Amino acid sequence: MSMTDMTKSMPTSTTITMSSMAASATPGSSMSNTDGGVMGASEMMMVFFTATNTPLYSTAWMPHNAGQYTGTCIFLIALAVIFRGLVALRCNFVALYDRRQQQRRVDLRYAADDQYLKQAQRPWTVNEAATRAVLDTVLVGVSYLLMLAVMAMNVGYFLSVLGGTFLGSFVVGGWTGTAAH
Repeated sequence: MSMTDMTKSMPTSTTITMSSMAASATPGSSMSNTDGGVMGASEMMMVFFTATNTPLYSTAWMPHNAGQYTGTCIFLIALAVIFRGLVALRCNFVALYDRRQQQRRVDLRYAADDQYLKQAQRPWTVNEAATRAVLDTVLVGVSYLLMLAVMAMNVGYFLSVLGGTFLGSFVVGGWTGTAAH
């Protein structure tokens, strides 16, 4: 099937020409189209660009100068560091929770090959389960915010998330163990 056959078979409302897409989303321009509204998913180009006026999370958070763009990038670095800290906290949740509750009844047993550390079955408590659930929810929320920042396809935002992940792993990476991503 040729490109013209596919275009003919598509409804007219979904047919997009490459020239109109390129005209409405040139690198360096804002994410708004010629009507003054925000571009739809069908008009977005899936390439990285270097504009300094890319909205983050909503149109209300759109940097208008280099200082605001730098502040947004610093926010993303801090958010990625917080994410890595939350991962480290989650990896050590049981030990930290026991220390906080002053319970020293953690029974650790080593596997036969001494490569894996196993923990004895713990009794289920509402407080521990609720705390773990809140921590997991915050962890997922922060990770989705970072994902949305990367999906903006802005080079600065992408590098800020990577830099914050590096910095966070550098600082607290020793507390995450080998299973954490």
